[in-house]
Amino acid sequence: MAITEKQLIADLEAGLFKPVYLLTGEENYYIDVVSDYFETRIVDESMRDFDQTVVYGRDTTMAAVISDAKRYPMMSPVHLVIVKEAQDIDTKQWEQLAAYLEHPSEKGVIVFCYRHKKLDKRTAAYKAIDKKGCVYETPKVWDNQVPRWIADQVKSKGFSISEKATYLITESLGADLGKIANELSKIYPLLPAGGAITEQLIEEQIGISKDYNVFELQKAIGRRDPEMCNRIVNYFAANPKKNPIQLVLPILYGYFLKVMFYHQLENKSDAAKVLGCAPSFVQDYAVAASNYKLGKLATCIGYLYETDLRSKGVRNSGNVTDGELLKELIFKVIH
Repeated sequence: MAITEKQLIADLEAGLFKPVYLLTGEENYYIDVVSDYFETRIVDESMRDFDQTVVYGRDTTMAAVISDAKRYPMMSPVHLVIVKEAQDIDTKQWEQLAAYLEHPSEKGVIVFCYRHKKLDKRTAAYKAIDKKGCVYETPKVWDNQVPRWIADQVKSKGFSISEKATYLITESLGADLGKIANELSKIYPLLPAGGAITEQLIEEQIGISKDYNVFELQKAIGRRDPEMCNRIVNYFAANPKKNPIQLVLPILYGYFLKVMFYHQLENKSDAAKVLGCAPSFVQDYAVAASNYKLGKLATCIGYLYETDLRSKGVRNSGNVTDGELLKELIFKVIH
């Protein structure tokens, strides 16, 4: 049966175990969260050498996994078998799991971490897991949902975060939830109870400049402010490891698309929802839309494509550095 993360963990805390769990879906972060819970909270640390087995799909077989699951635990509630990268187990071997689940061990728990793709729901193995065990399909978090996800994560830890700090993280780290969670974990210990994460903390602890970042570059582009654009791009050129062009270009691409979306909105009051931003940032897109007509935006996207090819060496750029490519791009965009 399908289940949410909170329901799954609540059942585990209550000692309600299924013989098999399939953790799958597009969002690896949630697979990691649930598998880490299994790995650190089910079997006491002192008994893990006896009652817990962790293997990788490429290094094991389904027969070996089932054999481990049949081992009776010494002093733990179950013998736990965690299979990481379970998608690497040969597809034909999964039928053995269906046969095992007809009469599974009462004290064995298998956790399959199945990443990047899904187990075919038409197979006997999937149907058996769904009937006798638990399927946890991770929810996909889209780019426009990341700011709200960050705010909710911070709130769940008992803290708050400013809107600008949220968007600094989003624009700099993208939709990599694991990376975002890891960076936020560096900040939590520094905060007092109920404290707030500010742009200053983001700059000090994560290394994202509160003044010279892609978020501020977008605003400067939207205003067609050559002085500010030059300051930021010069900072990027001087700090290429912190601001790699291959990170900057897709963010700018997304920005221009959002300005195009704003142009075509019949009801501008829906802008925050459609663009996936806080209402306070809608004005920035309105300003950009007034400065860039649809034709110019399409041309800007063409400039991005050309710059991307040159930065990857697909088109010859001689000895031009990434910083110089970025300067040339922004000049073309704002003029």
